[in-house]
Amino acid sequence: MRLASDMDYKALFASLETVCGNIITLMCAPSDLPYGAVAQRIVTCMREMQEHGRALEPVVGGFVNVYHHYDFDAQSPGNGYRTLVKVLQSCLLHIIDKGRYVASNYNGAFFRADHNASEMEAYCSALRQLRALLHLAQRLINDNDYGQLYSLQDRELSRKFVQEYSSMHKACFYGRCLGFQFSPALRPFLQTVVISMVSYGETYGKQQSGLGMAALSLLTSGKYVIDPELRGAEFERITQNLNMQFWKSFWNLTESGLIAGFSRIASSPVQVNYTLTLPPVTLRLPLASDPSLTATVSPPIAHSGPGPVHIRLISFELREGQDSEELLSFSRKDPPPIPVSSLPWVQKQPLSPWLLIHFHGGGFVAQTSRSHENYLRTWSKELNVPILSVDYSLSPEAPFPRALEECFYAYCWALNNCHLLGSTAERVCLAGDSAGGNLCITVSMKAMSSGIRVPDGIVAAYPATLLTTDASPSRLLTLIDPLLPLGVLTKCVNAYAGTDCQAVQPMLGENSLRSLGRDTAILLSDLTQGASNWIQSFLDPSHTSGGRRSLPSTPRRSQHHVESSVSAASCEGHLEYPEGFAPLRSECLAFVSPTSCPIIRNPFVSPLLAPTELLRGLPPVYIVASALDALLDDSVMFAKKLRDMGQPVSLTVVEDLPHGFLSLSQLSKETEVASDICIKQMRKVFLKDNQAPAPQQHPNLEDTYLSSNSSR
Repeated sequence: MRLASDMDYKALFASLETVCGNIITLMCAPSDLPYGAVAQRIVTCMREMQEHGRALEPVVGGFVNVYHHYDFDAQSPGNGYRTLVKVLQSCLLHIIDKGRYVASNYNGAFFRADHNASEMEAYCSALRQLRALLHLAQRLINDNDYGQLYSLQDRELSRKFVQEYSSMHKACFYGRCLGFQFSPALRPFLQTVVISMVSYGETYGKQQSGLGMAALSLLTSGKYVIDPELRGAEFERITQNLNMQFWKSFWNLTESGLIAGFSRIASSPVQVNYTLTLPPVTLRLPLASDPSLTATVSPPIAHSGPGPVHIRLISFELREGQDSEELLSFSRKDPPPIPVSSLPWVQKQPLSPWLLIHFHGGGFVAQTSRSHENYLRTWSKELNVPILSVDYSLSPEAPFPRALEECFYAYCWALNNCHLLGSTAERVCLAGDSAGGNLCITVSMKAMSSGIRVPDGIVAAYPATLLTTDASPSRLLTLIDPLLPLGVLTKCVNAYAGTDCQAVQPMLGENSLRSLGRDTAILLSDLTQGASNWIQSFLDPSHTSGGRRSLPSTPRRSQHHVESSVSAASCEGHLEYPEGFAPLRSECLAFVSPTSCPIIRNPFVSPLLAPTELLRGLPPVYIVASALDALLDDSVMFAKKLRDMGQPVSLTVVEDLPHGFLSLSQLSKETEVASDICIKQMRKVFLKDNQAPAPQQHPNLEDTYLSSNSSR
């Protein structure tokens, strides 16, 4: 679907008004069709949508007039205000398309009146909640400084934002309307993820045996497939209130053997894929300012004392050093892998002048390099470069600064031992997504502070540069995003800060994951197949109107009930809305722990808050963000900060994709294009002639920010 441009948003609202008016006229006209109360439901929705449209048109006009002032530059249009307008336009286009279908087919023999009324009610609720988000965005644009996307000084406004998230109804975005804002090719995937999560959540905490099979039986009953309202309500409950252990166990399903196996089959084959363990020994590296002098780099020590660092080496082609006994002595496997060079058809290549060091995403709490192998294999092939991916320790068992220490140690070890990795390391690029993007930046800051060589460039995909709940327009998307809800985001942040340790069990080990993954991987596979037909009918209105009978669902609650039940609870302190309007409130209130721990504002945790002296001297930073990502404003503001300091920085904003699009690179053309953009930026780092600015040493600053946190 084509979104309305800046100049024709008025035509979109005019189309909404016309479609709603046509349906009201048709449904109110005398008819022999036995629709009765269902027709009245549709009419009620149309009238409410007209009201929302009339109220929203001038609001959108106000944003369209000013939101370009918040872009990074004219060539990189993108910020949270643009995104909110874009999401609203996507919702309106769905409503208009659905309305035209209803107007054309309502008198047909196979028209499913109840189904279409439910669809309209769902999108009416979504439109109402989006109207509330646009109102919150108005508050932000009025209260923040000109050109600023974050309310870093107004803690009260950020507190109100968290309060609104806690009580606002969100289930409508996880049921029938799920993923309407994203690329159509990704919606089946999102459907599968949500159905998987609610099925998994149904049995979470009750498992005795066969966890995956128990969840699979729920799918067989069809409960979450045939009832979008129930699915949305359950997903809202899960995302708002289940603890960190649930999220760690669910996200780590991508580590299971079957799912990882599917990923490997679908990705590019590589000749080298080793898992290695680096022993905790002291390293010595030459100073960047005077190579005749050396700096000492100690092994990671925070929280648990000196310990090893786990890494993975991926290389499309076998290169010198990669089959050496010295490298294989670091292997995690016993016995070590058979050298690829023993295969007669494999020709060993010379050392590459390039080296890519990768830090994976996962909110600092989940996943490993194994979860990200699919795109790493592609990168190694396309760039013909060896890749070292770091499996840093995860929170909350190993909170800040353990992950940073391990990534920095692996970076230093790679510089000293590049010949074992198949590289001369003439050009070194750091790359990472989300939490990994944060670590790319902070490892480079630590390298500067230590006086050693900084990488030649950083490629960060949708990086988290501000680990707080400070309000921004893109952060408002956490109220509707199925992959990054605010409740989950704050759990990850608090875990990394070390404030959420008490309720979490140790992370599942590899053997446990393998046994757990067997059933749950079968579950996800069957969910994909079992939900396929229903997904297609959801995406294709003409398909849904066929001769199928409407499937039963749970009794529907009225909007009045949703509103009144919460207003009776306590709406004290809510932000004020226009007279006569209020968002729907949830009966399942979220308990969001505010990110108030001082560590969160440490510049090595939130580099957006770093003083200029800690950022000056960073290598060129290439940021690839998504317009529909709740962390978009992190990227925009960090890029602006670097640019205003005179630091080399580039920002590319891709459309229609969610947070984490690199892990979805094989699901659609759009995600493939986004991955290709990252490859293009890495190639720029490797081919660039100009050296990065000379590093500056700030050891006292690093001591101030890191030493006080390492022994907590």
